[in-house]
Amino acid sequence: MDIKSRNLLIIVGPTAVGKSQTALWMAGEFPAEIISCDSMQVYRGFDLGTDKPDPEAREAVPHHLIDIVEPGEQFSAADFASLAVEAAEGILSRGRTPIVVGGTGLYHRALVEGLFPGPGRDPELRKKLRQEAGRAGLLALYEKLKEVDPEYATRITPADSIRIIRALEIYYLTGEPMSRQFLRTRSPAREKGFHLVQIGLKLERTELYRRIEARVERMFARGLVEEVRRLLAQGVPETATPFKGLGYRQVLQYLRGEISLAEAIEKTKLETRHFAKRQLTWFRKSPGITWFEAKDRPGLKEFVATQLSR
Repeated sequence: MDIKSRNLLIIVGPTAVGKSQTALWMAGEFPAEIISCDSMQVYRGFDLGTDKPDPEAREAVPHHLIDIVEPGEQFSAADFASLAVEAAEGILSRGRTPIVVGGTGLYHRALVEGLFPGPGRDPELRKKLRQEAGRAGLLALYEKLKEVDPEYATRITPADSIRIIRALEIYYLTGEPMSRQFLRTRSPAREKGFHLVQIGLKLERTELYRRIEARVERMFARGLVEEVRRLLAQGVPETATPFKGLGYRQVLQYLRGEISLAEAIEKTKLETRHFAKRQLTWFRKSPGITWFEAKDRPGLKEFVATQLSR
């Protein structure tokens, strides 16, 4: 492989499908370093619930964008895209391939497609649109959207209130359809000349759910409750962003006496399964991803070797 080529290998998929293990294996097959694409792993101290790579893995293969911000700090998808490109440039300079791995869909989109350049939110306008939906029905708002932005209307369902209201908000604020504004979106990775090699990992649903349940049980057995207690004792407020993550919010409910520990574990399993379904839906709509069974390492190796040698 030509180490001068600007390849950026990206591995996405639902939680517990085996993305991290696959990235480590890939780094053993091709000289590489790993960039985490996980919105919770950026926070220091939140380890078990975010399933961060263990010290042995991080020593074997350099990892980037893990433990880089304090729990009370804000960190956006735009921050991620900027830092990921910077990390990838550094990895290339060392003659290695950067591997972006993770399941945060918005972070992935920010890197490979760019972020939508539209206006910020207008609370008053949103309130009026919600009131109109309450009076006339959401379908009436959807019909309005079809008039002003028929292209975007075909991408969403008449029941998607959040996107309908956002699209109308953008049109009323700018006088320009959302679909036209999407055309001005630029990918930070592509603007830097990276050749994107995108892989999606999937598993049969029964096996994926079995892995999710095993992961949740392992998180709690390793001391997730104690980790949350320690973070609270250190002064991290319950309102901190990473406490909204799966597992953490259920443990907070348990510590407040709202649910039992057994209920916290079962709720975490259930909500993680729902999250995995949403991840799959998100990534399947993202262009440029080639999908593989997570266990198909021969196929993965052949595909990646071919792509990286271009």
